[in-house]
Amino acid sequence: MPSHLYHLIAFIVSVAVVLVSTPIVRFIGLKSGYFDPPGGRKIHQRPMVRLGGVSIFLGTVISLLIVWGIGGFGILPPDKEYEIWGVTIGGLAFFLIGLADDLFSLRAITRLFLQVVVASGAWWAGVHIDFLTIPFVGLTQLPLWISLPITVIWLVGMANAINWIDGLDGLAAGVSGIAAMVMLVVCLFMNQPAAGMIAAALAGGALGFLRYNFNPAQIFMGDGGAYFIGFTLAGIGVVGLVKSVTTVAVLLPYIILAVPILDMSAVILDRLRNGKSPFIADKRHLHHRLLQAGLPHRFVVLFIYSLTLWVGSLALAFSGIPSGLGYAIGATVLLSYTGWQARKHARQ
Repeated sequence: MPSHLYHLIAFIVSVAVVLVSTPIVRFIGLKSGYFDPPGGRKIHQRPMVRLGGVSIFLGTVISLLIVWGIGGFGILPPDKEYEIWGVTIGGLAFFLIGLADDLFSLRAITRLFLQVVVASGAWWAGVHIDFLTIPFVGLTQLPLWISLPITVIWLVGMANAINWIDGLDGLAAGVSGIAAMVMLVVCLFMNQPAAGMIAAALAGGALGFLRYNFNPAQIFMGDGGAYFIGFTLAGIGVVGLVKSVTTVAVLLPYIILAVPILDMSAVILDRLRNGKSPFIADKRHLHHRLLQAGLPHRFVVLFIYSLTLWVGSLALAFSGIPSGLGYAIGATVLLSYTGWQARKHARQ
């Protein structure tokens, strides 16, 4: 069977599992009382179950197990085995950390400590950043004592970045789904089919979840889903792209995930500049600011989708994919149009 067909199967199975399991998870959450009440920084107006990450996790894992069962992971090179297991088991651990927070409200310091421990374990398993592009120096190989903290910051940071943008219906799921699809295409083009397999399954889970999470949402993914998606995206970026010894490949994950990265960075800097803790939640995120400018809920989400698609198209162009420049031009036109519409709405 052609290897690309396995990726398609992983995507379709993941979507199907999420579509079937999400209503069941929602029913259980409502009956057991595990839901998020409205008020405070929350946008929603009614109690919402926060366990949708269970469905995304199940969709991703079950699809990978099925593909593995029919021989899809025969494409996995022996030297990549530990890295792929590091991403999958690390994703499971991050999911459990987030699920425990959804169920029992863990302290922030406890969550952070557990995330650092898991990310360090993933680094030991082979999910580590070996190269960085340093301005005026170029591609630089990192010693282990620098690789460890940089990798941990990347893995933990992305998990929390996805969690931080999960503030509007469908926002985190859509942004993550788009990023995963771009990573799938780039991984396949760069001959990294195993990392692409995880990206395909994750994309199916995130995009399938939009059926129930897009405005008006019926369920939220919660910390379990956000941490799982964020860590897995970061892990795919490391084992599928950053491992390649080229300047462009090293930069690709940061380009693809630029929207959540820049949003988190801007919020942290803004909080520090105002003398506040970077970990105290507020309404300084991009989606909050767009809402405050008077843009409709759905339009804000669609605008950030187009922004994510635009940076993803830049990654396709930089990676040298055929017609990549055309995709970038098309995405630029789409972003320009949504930006023009945003200005119209803001003036009204």
